[in-house]
Amino acid sequence: MQTQLSIRGVSRTFTGHRGQRTQALLPIDFDVRENDFVTILGPSGCGKSTLLRIVAGLDEPSEGRVLLDGKPIEGPGADRGMVFQSYTLFPWLTIAQNIRFGLRERGMGEAAQKERSDYFIAKVGLRGFENHFPKQLSGGMQQRTAIARALANDPKILLLDEPFGALDNQTRVLMQELLLGIWESAQKTVLFVTHDIDEAIFMANRVAVFSARPGRIKSEIAVGFPHPRHYTIKTSPEFMEIKARLTEEIRAESMAAAEH
Repeated sequence: MQTQLSIRGVSRTFTGHRGQRTQALLPIDFDVRENDFVTILGPSGCGKSTLLRIVAGLDEPSEGRVLLDGKPIEGPGADRGMVFQSYTLFPWLTIAQNIRFGLRERGMGEAAQKERSDYFIAKVGLRGFENHFPKQLSGGMQQRTAIARALANDPKILLLDEPFGALDNQTRVLMQELLLGIWESAQKTVLFVTHDIDEAIFMANRVAVFSARPGRIKSEIAVGFPHPRHYTIKTSPEFMEIKARLTEEIRAESMAAAEH
């Protein structure tokens, strides 16, 4: 598989009150291959979300650049689909209208919009809820809608910033399996930020571990479990071995952050 996303020398420093500077990211070099599923794992405040926002074009690096298919990212674009932790649906639009929003903005015909939204509504298990408004749905159903909306635009890469962080554990497991199932069939490139070690291992082909702030990628761990995956792999010796290694790495970084 060829490299699709290339992060080269990307760092980020924020300037706050009275010119005080805070370095969120040390220079990062990182590649994501086409159709890969990479999770970014690290302690709170380490810059994971900052890096994702830079890839999304919602923030700019202080130094370095990000390339998607060899072209520099200079702002938001339809070639990247973003799903946030908070429920970012338009409350005045129905589920179907939310999913079609990007398609309508691109000028797609109504029949094609409906066909595409119907496909993803079925894919995320929301058939029968097309005409409901977001406030009428549970958090898990709202996140299904957000994922469907992102996928409907056919982005080259899907960016997810702790999308299941606010869900209860049972719903979270179901959403993990749902997203993996969609990825297995659609073969999208995915960059997924999380602070949950089990989630990072279960979802990924590769886990990138962030250091404490200022963030940098301190290690990468390959995850070789076959697809399709089922939550029962979380009890396997191989899973527990990877979890123990990642737990120790995150523990060391959390202690380092506390000392500072």
